[in-house]
Amino acid sequence: MAMVEKIDLAQAMALGSDWRHLCHVMLYAPNPEKLFDGHIKLRYAVLMCMRFDGRLGFPGGFVDDDSPNLEYGLNRELLKKLGDGVSTFTVESSDYRNSLADTKSKVAIHFYVKCLSLEQIQTVEARAPLSKDFGLEIFGLVRVPLYILQDGMGGLPTFLENSFIGTSRQQLLDALQDLRILTPEIVSNIKARIARHKQKLAFSGA
Repeated sequence: MAMVEKIDLAQAMALGSDWRHLCHVMLYAPNPEKLFDGHIKLRYAVLMCMRFDGRLGFPGGFVDDDSPNLEYGLNRELLKKLGDGVSTFTVESSDYRNSLADTKSKVAIHFYVKCLSLEQIQTVEARAPLSKDFGLEIFGLVRVPLYILQDGMGGLPTFLENSFIGTSRQQLLDALQDLRILTPEIVSNIKARIARHKQKLAFSGA
């Protein structure tokens, strides 16, 4: 069995009592704003967070055993991580995307995607610094730049060279492709660029 493999939700929920369940969500919203006097269309606001370990990831956390379902536990974690700005929405079962099983750590990882309004995103950003875990587990929120500048690197390619926790970089790209925010061709080119970047780092010993 692979160390981390994709499983369906029913399989994940049937795992033994010694397994823990970790839930994260990608919050995004259509964004009509433009950058540099209208030269670059932002199109969408996609939120990720800077974690306590210096890596980027999606907001969420481990679901307690006393939670009646995954979504209840996830929404409770969002309140702790992002503050009361999340009170304008609720992550529901219909927002569920996929699950992964990490057999080494015995953790089932569940990923959700929630579409909000730009005003809701802005409220979350404004209230996050007042959350319980801000400055402890969460150091800030960042928006993913979905554009690519003329040099071919500025924007999303450079953003993706940051350090990400677990499978969050892959989850981001897959979600952007599934939502048709990015085309399969662009995603494929970006993945190839990331692979070359990793090879370069490995060769240099960085």
